[in-house]
Amino acid sequence: MPVARLNRKVAAVRVKTEAEITPASPRKIWIALIVLAVIALVAAFLLDQATAYWIGAHSAPELKRVMRMVSRVGDWPAHMIAGAIGFAIAFVMGSKAWMRIFLAMLIALALAGVTTRAIKIATGRARPSVKTEARWNGPQLSSKYQAFPSGHTASSTAFFVALFLARKKLGAPLLLIPILIAVSRMIIGVHYLSDVTVAVVVGVICALLAVHWLCKIRTPHSAIEGRG
Repeated sequence: MPVARLNRKVAAVRVKTEAEITPASPRKIWIALIVLAVIALVAAFLLDQATAYWIGAHSAPELKRVMRMVSRVGDWPAHMIAGAIGFAIAFVMGSKAWMRIFLAMLIALALAGVTTRAIKIATGRARPSVKTEARWNGPQLSSKYQAFPSGHTASSTAFFVALFLARKKLGAPLLLIPILIAVSRMIIGVHYLSDVTVAVVVGVICALLAVHWLCKIRTPHSAIEGRG
């Protein structure tokens, strides 16, 4: 009897351990990501004015000059050139896998650019530097009223998240680039916190679509298991 009881306890512990280490289903991962995105978006809109005021009060002129340079370099043409060069090198080297990866990065970049441009024109949100009582003005073609969302941030996020989904170890440290670009856009006074936060979400979605189509990565979970 003691031996049988011990065996039952060992079996129960084994079942519990296996259940604990079983990875979460893709559906649960998607739900968790959506919940986190919603929380981040709500918090960003609530903190818009506070962050804009704090950045304006603590940003030195020297820092703004540096961030303007970062912002110029971080626009979509630089990403497009980098992706095209990478694709050309992969083509010369005969690497079909890297050709697909760079193509996915370029497609994600283009999707993010088109999407944010359409939203910018439709919403007509005034930039923080524009003095006006109406922050949302409807369809506008003037760049002064195209703050929402940040095109720089969305494009860079889409570009580097696509790389991360395909090659985790290489792409992870490069995710600092879109973060730096997002910060630079706020410091130079052309975007609110919510502008760059929504842009990140748009960029991630565009990257997922592009990589899913070209690199056969179907879920965030499979991306985590991808090769480095």
